[in-house]
Amino acid sequence: MRALRAGTEGPLVARDRASRSEAKPLRLFIAADVPEDVKTTLAGTLAPFRDRIPGGRWTRSDGWHVTLKFLGATWPRLMDDVRGAVRSVAQTSRAFETSLTQVGVFPSARRARVLWAGLADPEARFGAMVKRLDDLLEDHFVPENRPFTPHLTLVRLTPSRDVGEFAPDLVGAAVPSRPFVVDRLVLYRSHLSPQGARYEPLASEAFGGVSSLPTS
Repeated sequence: MRALRAGTEGPLVARDRASRSEAKPLRLFIAADVPEDVKTTLAGTLAPFRDRIPGGRWTRSDGWHVTLKFLGATWPRLMDDVRGAVRSVAQTSRAFETSLTQVGVFPSARRARVLWAGLADPEARFGAMVKRLDDLLEDHFVPENRPFTPHLTLVRLTPSRDVGEFAPDLVGAAVPSRPFVVDRLVLYRSHLSPQGARYEPLASEAFGGVSSLPTS
C-alpha cells in the first residue's frame, strides 16, 4: 500500500473536509423588503408584457426586494461581521417612505440586460445605507463603485437586447404603487435551483435596533 506523503490527503479525508460547513460558503445579500400588496399590484401591471419579451427570464414576484448589497459566496466564519454590519446600519437608520416609480433598464435600452422597477429615493436614504454597509464590510467585500439605483429586478435578458424591438412602451412606463414604509434590513441566503432562486431570511433588523429574527 502506498504511504501518503506529509501534507497530502486521501480521498476519504478530502471528502470529509469538503462536507464541513466551513467548506460551504453561503450565497448572501442584504435587502429591504416590499409589501405583498405592492408586489401583487406590480405583477398585475406587468402581466400583459410577459409574452412580449423573447428570451427574457422573469423573476418571481414573491422574491422581489431591494438589494442593497450583494455579498455572494460568503464563508460562515464571516457571518458575525455581516450580521453586525446589518445591525449597525439598521440601528442608525430612520424609517422612511418610498413608492415604485417607473420601469428602467441596465445598462441601456439598446443593450438591455436587466429590466427593473425603480423606487423613489429623493433624500438618497437607500444610497446612504449602501454606503454604510460598504464601509463596514470593506475588509471582506468589494465596495460598490457605481451610483446606487434602488430597484426591483423584473427580467434578465441573455444576450442583451434592444428593448425597442419588442416593448418600446415598457421602458419609462409609470408603475402604479401606493406609498410604503421602509423600516428594516434583512440578511438573506439565496438557494439556487433549476426552478429559480429561493430566498431564506437569516436575520432581520428593524430600524432603531429591534430584531425580529434570532441572530445566532
